[in-house]
Amino acid sequence: MNMRDPRDPLVQPYITINGDRLWSRLMQLAQIGATQKGGVCRLALTELDRQARSLFVEWATALGCMIRIDAIGNIFARRAGTENHLPAIGTGSHIDTQPTGGKFDGNYGVLAGLEVIAALNDAGIRTRAPLEVCVWTNEEGSRFVPVMMGSGVYVDAFTLEHAWSAKDRDGISVKAALETIGFRGEAPASLSQGAPRFAAYFEAHIEQGPVLEAANKTIGVVSGALGQRWYDITITGMEAHAGPTPMQLRRDALLPAAALVQEVNRIALSHSPHGRGTVGHLQVHPSSRNVIPGQVKMTVDFRHPTDEGLSAMNEALQTWAQSQTNDKISVTVEQVVYYPPAPFDTALQAAIAESAQQRGYSFMPVVSGAGHDAVYVARTAPAAMIFIPCKDGISHNEIEDAEPAHIAAGAQVLLDAMLAQAEVVRP
Repeated sequence: MNMRDPRDPLVQPYITINGDRLWSRLMQLAQIGATQKGGVCRLALTELDRQARSLFVEWATALGCMIRIDAIGNIFARRAGTENHLPAIGTGSHIDTQPTGGKFDGNYGVLAGLEVIAALNDAGIRTRAPLEVCVWTNEEGSRFVPVMMGSGVYVDAFTLEHAWSAKDRDGISVKAALETIGFRGEAPASLSQGAPRFAAYFEAHIEQGPVLEAANKTIGVVSGALGQRWYDITITGMEAHAGPTPMQLRRDALLPAAALVQEVNRIALSHSPHGRGTVGHLQVHPSSRNVIPGQVKMTVDFRHPTDEGLSAMNEALQTWAQSQTNDKISVTVEQVVYYPPAPFDTALQAAIAESAQQRGYSFMPVVSGAGHDAVYVARTAPAAMIFIPCKDGISHNEIEDAEPAHIAAGAQVLLDAMLAQAEVVRP
């Protein structure tokens, strides 16, 4: 690995992030929607989301950033470069949470980006390319579907009109909610409609899993995100009285459903180490104590880092379903979601690893098992992610936690990696 010139600001100790400032902002943001168990409930496009968005805009404006808000409510805080016609080096994440969310999921990536700008201001560093910190709308999908809505619209994964028309359980549409909180902007929301493209994009995030902590590593260099296939499965038999009906004459839909749980687990294990298989929901009909189940509806979630592996898992599921269909039982499989595997840019991964090495942080390659806004952005620009450990690998939970030293380390690596792309302008 080539070492940089020691006069390069990237290896000078004065260009460092302020970990205390970053931590303080994280704790301040966490007060908006704070729960009794120490977490955060701040659903997308609610009044609490408005307050959090407004605080971000206030902080970014105080740092000298220009604010752009697009039609789906994505917020872009831009630090000017010396050549502002160049595409920006972007970073960011989301600030909406799960109903029982934590302080760090998403929020860390946004505020780490803001800390990069604050640290560069402190050091008086100018960059050739502009920098942008993004707050993407409705990443979690807790209130509105689809998930990763803002970044999805940005890359034209679905239309603005489709996203606007999505409604919550109370019948409130995304468009109406944006207007209510005052964040339906005028800027184009998608690349096809003229939204600016990034030269490169980074996202810092807690791992949301146990790998880094188990390996005692500080920085995860994310090679990519697992592809995903989601299914709705319907197994149909026939309801009958639990007492008079002999075992050999039953058409019990729950029996193959139970077998499918085991089969999903087997399929995932056969695609180790990164294959994932989950049955997260079962609905048994008629769900009565003394009635043999006549129908079971259930979900299957497969994930794998390669499309070949994901396809093989799909084929195994389809083969199993066909083997279970007979004159007593029918099994239907409907694929409802498909996200292809998303490899991240190798050059940006190398920049992250180089920063971790030069700063003295332990690091390792990891894959992301979850979806992130960076996965969508990677369809349109070089992108990469930086993971830091979270306590016990727990996320989407009010007890989600991370160490201040790891929070600071991830932001420091983010700063170095962004500067390598944006180019420091010498005095």
